[in-house]
Amino acid sequence: MVVTLIIACEVGFWLLLAGGLALRYLARMPRLGAAVLLCEPALELLLLVVTAIDIKNGAAPSWTHGLAALYLGYTVAYGRYTVRWLDAHAAYRFGGGPKPPGAGYGKARAVHEWKLWTRTLLAAAVAIGLLQAAIWYVGADGDVSQLETMRYVALRVVGGHAIACVCYTIWPKKPPKAADRPLPSQEQPAPVTRTGA
Repeated sequence: MVVTLIIACEVGFWLLLAGGLALRYLARMPRLGAAVLLCEPALELLLLVVTAIDIKNGAAPSWTHGLAALYLGYTVAYGRYTVRWLDAHAAYRFGGGPKPPGAGYGKARAVHEWKLWTRTLLAAAVAIGLLQAAIWYVGADGDVSQLETMRYVALRVVGGHAIACVCYTIWPKKPPKAADRPLPSQEQPAPVTRTGA
């Protein structure tokens, strides 16, 4: 049941996001679109409540409850960021807004990646907090091995993202090279051809 709800929340997230952006920029109804976008946190709240009720009613804690905790952590850390990022791109594509800046290159890109890593760290902290609360709730007599395993999954994600950030720091991403063509001052004069005598 929890897995089905997670899938439904994920599908609902993207449907609400697409619907809200379509109302804002295609239908030219910005207030209604914003109202639809504001409905998204209700999905995560529903998932949290159902997961807690499922455990309270005696369901054995499993990887599905752990997955729900990871999903909620991601939503807390990246949900608003994702909505704002897509909103900026929709405004540019459909609303005549300015082109959103990219992640950049070199040091700017490394800084951007480390900022994203702090979001991943927050996501993991929220997930681990929820998992720990579930472990305490079940108590020492219950089997909480699946929940403990999901804590390590969250920590591995944080570690893997940190390694990617270190790579961007040590080997910064370089801007694409311009086409190899001579500058105007270096252009050779066109050859003179003679026609007829």
